[in-house]
Amino acid sequence: MTEWSSNMTDRSCLCYGPGMEVVETSAGPLAYDSRGEGGTVVMLPSGAHRRGDFDELRALLPGRFRTIAIDWPGHGDSPAGSGEHSAMRFADLAEEAVAALAPEGAVVLGNSVGGFAAGRLAIRRPELVRGLVFVDGGGFDGRPPQARAFCALMARPGFLRRVYPAFSRLYMRSQTDADRRAREAALETVANDAGRAIVSGLWRSFASPEHDLCAGAPGIAAPTLIVWGRRDPVIPLRVGRRAVELIPGAQLAVLDTGHVPHTGDPQGFAAALVPFLDQAFATAPAPA
Repeated sequence: MTEWSSNMTDRSCLCYGPGMEVVETSAGPLAYDSRGEGGTVVMLPSGAHRRGDFDELRALLPGRFRTIAIDWPGHGDSPAGSGEHSAMRFADLAEEAVAALAPEGAVVLGNSVGGFAAGRLAIRRPELVRGLVFVDGGGFDGRPPQARAFCALMARPGFLRRVYPAFSRLYMRSQTDADRRAREAALETVANDAGRAIVSGLWRSFASPEHDLCAGAPGIAAPTLIVWGRRDPVIPLRVGRRAVELIPGAQLAVLDTGHVPHTGDPQGFAAALVPFLDQAFATAPAPA
C-alpha cells in the first residue's frame, strides 16, 4: 500500500517521491510537480493523459515562470480517489488545486477536458485566473446529436477498451517522440480497469448540458490564448474559432498538430505562449 507522508502541518500539500508532490482535494490527493520560480502556470492535461504531456513544453519555458503540472484522479501518479468522475467534477478539483497551489492567481492552461476545467474556472473564479490558455478544449461544440451519440458509445468501458488504440492513433496524429510517448501513457490509463472507468465517466459527462461554456464565455475577463491543432479530428478547429468569437479579446494560435499541440509542436506552442505569459503577468496584478 502506498503511504503518503506529510511535509506540511496542515496536510494541504503532501510529498511523495523525488520531484513529485500531491495536493489534497475533496476527491483525494492529486499528484503534481513544480518547476521554476515566478509567475505560476498551472497545466491540466487531457483525459487519459498525464502531466508528462507537458514535459517538452516546460523545458522550453524560461525559468522566470513557475510551472505546475497535475495528474487527474486515476491518471499517472494520482490515485483514483472518491466520488463521481465527470468533466464537471474534474473542473471542481482543478479549482481546489489552483486555490491551494496558487492562491495569488495563476495562468491556467488546459488541454481537452483540462481546457474545459480551465475555462470554467475563469468564469466562476476569475480572481484565481490571471490568464487562460485554452487548448483544443471542450465546452464550445454545441452538443450536436452525432457528438452525443459518440459520447454514449465511449462511455461504455468495453467499447472504450476496444476502440481506444485506433482512436488515440487518430486524434494524436503522432509526428514526434513526445506524441508517441503521450499516446502510450494514455493507452496505459485506458488499459487499467480503474482508469478506464474514469475515462468512461468523462465521456458520459461530455454529452451533459453542464458541459457547455458558451453562456459564460463572454464574461471571461482574463487575457486568453486559444491554441488549436489544425488536424484535430475530435474537437475541430471550427470549435476553437467559436471560442475566439465568444471570449472577449481572445487570441488564436493554430499549430499543424492533432489534439495535443504541446506534444505535436512544443516549439511552436512555446513561441506563442511565452509572450502571452509575459503580457499576462505584466498586465494582470495579483489579487489582493
